[in-house]
Amino acid sequence: MTTDSNRIPTLDILRGFAVMGILWMNITAFALPTQAYLNPTAAGPMSAADSIAWLTGLVLVDGKMRGLFSMLFGASMLLLIDKAEMAGRDGRRTQLIRAAWLFLFGLAHYLLLWWGDILMIYAVVGLAALLFTGQSPLALVKWAFLAFLIHFLIVVGVIASLSAWSHAAAQPGAATSVMTSYHAFVAALSNPADPAIVQDVALHRSGFGAIFTHKLADFPAEWLRTFAFVSFDTLGFMLMGMAMLKGGFLTGRWDADQYRRTARHCFLIGIPPMLALGAWIILSGFAPLATFGTVFAWSFPFRIPLTVGWAALILWIAARHRSSALLARIGTAGRMALSNYLGTSLLMTALFYGWGLGLFGQVSHAALPAFVIGGWVAMLLWSPWWLKRFAMGPLEWLWRSLARGSLQQIRRNI
Repeated sequence: MTTDSNRIPTLDILRGFAVMGILWMNITAFALPTQAYLNPTAAGPMSAADSIAWLTGLVLVDGKMRGLFSMLFGASMLLLIDKAEMAGRDGRRTQLIRAAWLFLFGLAHYLLLWWGDILMIYAVVGLAALLFTGQSPLALVKWAFLAFLIHFLIVVGVIASLSAWSHAAAQPGAATSVMTSYHAFVAALSNPADPAIVQDVALHRSGFGAIFTHKLADFPAEWLRTFAFVSFDTLGFMLMGMAMLKGGFLTGRWDADQYRRTARHCFLIGIPPMLALGAWIILSGFAPLATFGTVFAWSFPFRIPLTVGWAALILWIAARHRSSALLARIGTAGRMALSNYLGTSLLMTALFYGWGLGLFGQVSHAALPAFVIGGWVAMLLWSPWWLKRFAMGPLEWLWRSLARGSLQQIRRNI
């Protein structure tokens, strides 16, 4: 969204890694029943290879890439507000207009392509983050951890309610309705033959019209439910990103060894407990409540250091390999993060949904990384090709033109 001379290369590289990582995080939701995102057995029995693929995603990617993307969104807000004010415009008003258009982009993404849109969440939560732009880095970190605490209390409350429900259903003399409803919940989370899962597979193997109609009817309740469960998490990472920008962390101003030590400490804090949680789930045979609880709640405290660890590791690599051709390609993918995010949704739904190749529900967990790698290759090939000819990505250009109220120049001056 800025000219080449005004860009911060480290932010582009981080965005590139983040948008590539988000594809890895989202591939399960593109290819398999919705329930498989919370319990992989909803897609069928797990082989050893499937379990390893699932565990790798749980430990390294799930929630961390969205956290990294949220951090970068928060940092970018500060940069864009500053840029607007230096140009004589009202920075906050500019951000409000951008957020309104981003919400509409997200709504179109949700209805026309994929149910897992995050842009609408960013648009709304970003407005709340505007209230904190003047805070110091330390204050921003404190507010971020308050948001994280609120999020954790919300998700733990949900798991506690489910545990109480499970306990009540297991008691002698429990009401038949309680037992029936609890067992129906468990089946809908983990049994591929459950009607809800069968219906989900049939829907996504059907045509565009049926999928669109379903999402349109489901949108208000589904979006509000998603917002309730991810808004404070997202706000916390946005505020962390603001603090890390102000402190020079995200702009590459730290010494390379500082990034290396930060990455090492964060991974040592986060990876062992995540491996332990993953092993517990696998050894339990993917018990529904344990799996759901881990994905939904128990893994969250470790996402925070692992997200920061990923950022530090990427920045250490960037500091050590400034002239890397691969990093330059990843940076171009980051410059077109919005186009690549929505482009991967178009590509993956064309592969998996019924209006495309109809592979939905037919690919194992172990085979999904092949589709992720294919998506990465596509991003790394088309992004530099496009940016040799144009100043910004196609959707970045559209967003900027709509926010400014006039068509912006997109072709490069030669």
